[in-house]
Amino acid sequence: MKRGLPLVQYGSDDDDDDDTTGDTPSAPTEAKPPAKKRKLPNLSSTFVPAGPVDNPALHQGRVRTAPHVEGQYAAYVYVPVRLELERKSKLAKLLRRTLLRAREIAPTLHPIGIPDTKDGSEDGIELHISLSRPIYLRAHQREELKRAVRTIAKSSSPFDASFATFAELENDERTRTFVTVEIGAGHAELATLTNALTPTLHSIRQKTFYDEPRFHASIAWALLAPCEDRPGSSDTPSDSGIPASLDSVVAQSVCLGSDQFARIDRLPAEVISTLKSEFGAILVEQGIAVFHVDTICIRIGKDVSQWKLE
Repeated sequence: MKRGLPLVQYGSDDDDDDDTTGDTPSAPTEAKPPAKKRKLPNLSSTFVPAGPVDNPALHQGRVRTAPHVEGQYAAYVYVPVRLELERKSKLAKLLRRTLLRAREIAPTLHPIGIPDTKDGSEDGIELHISLSRPIYLRAHQREELKRAVRTIAKSSSPFDASFATFAELENDERTRTFVTVEIGAGHAELATLTNALTPTLHSIRQKTFYDEPRFHASIAWALLAPCEDRPGSSDTPSDSGIPASLDSVVAQSVCLGSDQFARIDRLPAEVISTLKSEFGAILVEQGIAVFHVDTICIRIGKDVSQWKLE
């Protein structure tokens, strides 16, 4: 009996799709070039979020000294001094007179926290005494610093402090000069609050406060000319103990080399000497410069949180 043909014939592993017979080797196939990736078209500018643009005209000539970083927040810790002009606050009225007198001598001064117009008597005053330098936080560090400030507030008691004298201080970049009232009584208590922040600032790799801080409240500031154009510009700036004020955390100042905004080489010496001679005695007499410290604040970006000292 003859064996039938198999119903299905399986080709060997060497078979290919070409119609070849026998042992004749097939022609080698050429390697196909890799497919080219299609380049996607550029997004329309309407889909691209615009980055922040500094406009010095909106900040009296100040621009950022620290570049904007997405997800980074400028912050600093301070004690507020809140005074009401219409509630028999002699200190508030004295500071307003001080500001007006200083601006008579140096018209380029800009007020900080004090209304400078004669019809501003109904406005209150809020000054800030810094407890930290300006610092820059990542998003995940905000709550950590707020917890630290809240803990310090709960473990600290309210206290009285007072202003003792007038002084001029410059910021670390030597781009602005400030007219300030310096702290006398209460310095030790403020230093305790500042020192309590140090471990947290170390943990988030931020600069701590000055070794010999001069606690103060700024009442006015002026732009300084570029350092290379100022007498004594080769001197190394000293650690002045003055952090940037509240508004300059968001827009710290640099000199732009433009005539659009008034600049001075230095604050006229007669500003501080005049304030001391005309208002110094009044500042320290009869407890007029005494104020109560019962709150600690932290500003992160545009948000301000505060806690009462307990």
